Amino acid sequence: MTIDNVKKLPFDEARVREIMRDYPTPFYLYDERGIRQNARRLNAAFGWCDGFKEYFAVKATPNPYILKIAKEEGFGADCSSLPELELAARVGITGENIMFTSNDTPSAEYRRAKELGAIINLDDITHLRYVEEHAGGLPELICFRYNPGPLRRGNAIIGHPEEAKYGLTRPQLFEAYASSGKKGSKRFGLHTMVASNELNPEFFIETARMLFDLAVELAEKLGVRLDFVNLGGGIGIPYWPDEKPLNLEALGQAVKELYDERIRPAGLHPLRVYMENGRCITGPYGFLVTRAIHEKHTYKDYVGVDACMANLMRPGMYYQEGKRSGYHHITVLGKEHAPADTKVDVVGSLCENNDKFAIDRMLPKVEIGDILVIHDGGAHGHSMGFQYNGKLRCAELLLREDGKVQQIRRAETMDDYFATLDFSKL
Repeated sequence: MTIDNVKKLPFDEARVREIMRDYPTPFYLYDERGIRQNARRLNAAFGWCDGFKEYFAVKATPNPYILKIAKEEGFGADCSSLPELELAARVGITGENIMFTSNDTPSAEYRRAKELGAIINLDDITHLRYVEEHAGGLPELICFRYNPGPLRRGNAIIGHPEEAKYGLTRPQLFEAYASSGKKGSKRFGLHTMVASNELNPEFFIETARMLFDLAVELAEKLGVRLDFVNLGGGIGIPYWPDEKPLNLEALGQAVKELYDERIRPAGLHPLRVYMENGRCITGPYGFLVTRAIHEKHTYKDYVGVDACMANLMRPGMYYQEGKRSGYHHITVLGKEHAPADTKVDVVGSLCENNDKFAIDRMLPKVEIGDILVIHDGGAHGHSMGFQYNGKLRCAELLLREDGKVQQIRRAETMDDYFATLDFSKL
C-alpha cells in the first residue's frame, strides 16, 4: 500500500454524500471531537505549570464556532488585527485572555486592544512611543517580542531570525523594559517566535531555554520580574503520512525540566508559560471536500476538481520541485484500499499554472463524480482564501461530537462578491 492510501478520516463516503445533499462541494469539514481531544492533550502536557495558557492563533481558523470550542477548552486568543480582536470579543474572549501581537500596527487597533484589556505584545521599540501617543499611554501590563537574530536559526518557513521583520534585538529588549517601567508599566511579559510548522522538538526546547535565561537576566540586571514567557507557536503537523507528530507530552516534560533548572533556583517561581499555536490545534482536523468534474490527457494526466487554490493556497504557495514542501494528502472516498496506480496532477480552475493540489501524485483511478478529500486543511486553509478570478469562498461545516453537521460559515454568493461595488453611477 502506498502512502497515498493510509491517512484516516473521521467520516466515510456515505456520510459525505449525505452532507452533499445539503451542501454542494467544495466545502471545509472540521472534526470537533479531534480538535477538543487535541486541545486537552496540549493542556495536559503543560499541566505542571499552574499558569499555562494556550492562546489559539485566530489567523489559523477565524471562525466563531472554532473559537468557542477553543474558549471552552480553556484557550485564549492570539490576535493580530482589529477584526480578529472583535471576533474574539464576540465569543466572550476578552481581557488578558487576548494576546495582541503587533506588527506594523495602526493606532485604532492598539486602542481597541487596550479597551478590551488585552495583553499588548509590542513588535518594535518605537511602538512604545506610538502607543503612548496614539492609545492614551502604556498599559500596566506590557510584553515585548524578542528577535534573537544570529543567536538562533529559524526553519525553512519562517526564515532566519536576523532576516525577519519581527521583534526587538537584545539591546532594544533591555532598553524597552527599562523605558516602559519608567513610563508606568508595572507588569511584564516576554515573547518570541522562531519557527513555523516545525516538528523537531529541539526548536521549542531551545526557545524555552532562551526565554528562561532572559527572564533570569532581566531580573538580575533590571529588577524586572516577568509575569509570563510566551514560547510562541509554530508546532507543525505531519502533512506527509510517513511523518510523526511532535510528542506534546515529551515537550511539556522537557520544558518543565528547564523551568526547574533555571526559574526555581533564581527565585522567579511562579512564572506563567504561554503558547500561541494554531496549526497544530486545528490543522489535522479540517478537510477540504471536493469533487472530480473533469479529466484531461495531454503531456500529463490531470484530474480537475471543483475546488481551486482560492480554497486552499498552501500547495501552490509552498510547492518546490524535489522538496517535501506544500504536500497535502488526498483520499479518494470509496477507494481507500484501491491500488494507487495512476499518476496525475490534481488541479483547480484558476488562470494560474500553480493552481494544483498535487503534482505527479499516485492515486487510485479517479472517475468523474468521485469525491476527493484534501487532508490537513484545518488551519491556514479557508482563512487564506481569496476571490481572484471571481472565485467565491466555500462553506465551512462542523462535524459535531454527536455526529450531526452544522454549517458555521455559508458559502459566498455572487451578491457577496458584488456587494462592495457601485454600479449605479456607471
